[in-house]
Amino acid sequence: MKYMFASDIHGSAYYCKKMLEAYKAEKADRLILLGDLLYHGPRNDLPKDYAPKEVIAMLNEHRDDLYVVRGNCDAEVDQMVLHFPIMADYCIIMDGERTIYASHGHVYHEENLPPLKNGDIFIHGHTHVLRAEKKENYTILNPGSVSIPKEGNIPTYAVLEDGLFSIRGFGGEIVKELKL
Repeated sequence: MKYMFASDIHGSAYYCKKMLEAYKAEKADRLILLGDLLYHGPRNDLPKDYAPKEVIAMLNEHRDDLYVVRGNCDAEVDQMVLHFPIMADYCIIMDGERTIYASHGHVYHEENLPPLKNGDIFIHGHTHVLRAEKKENYTILNPGSVSIPKEGNIPTYAVLEDGLFSIRGFGGEIVKELKL
């Protein structure tokens, strides 16, 4: 199974379109969105082409392909216009023998880990900083931000296929990889 992970669209129609184009080009089986879909939040500047209504329409077209977790900027009113569930704080994905625990990162994060067994994977967004690191008992991953990357990163998403986690830019460049 091939998974694509993306986080922190923050209402950018421009980057939502780029993300969906990448999803189509990657031919992934599922797109996992790690929260903060529509609203930019009070700490962020408006992203490029901020147009939440356009993002709603684009995402609703792909509702059958999505697994989504709630971000700190997502609200019940967002659920009223989105035709797929977004209010869960986490999602558990089985990838062969691996368990992937996906969350936005504002509830569960490295200082408040979810219930992980030895060898599990924890993936989150929220920080807007890409990451792929093996720790002593688990692996921590972050695909970065689709629309508002931080710490000098470019807009990114990630793909997991055949045990390889690959963070990619929208120009096709591989930014970071980790063999799981």
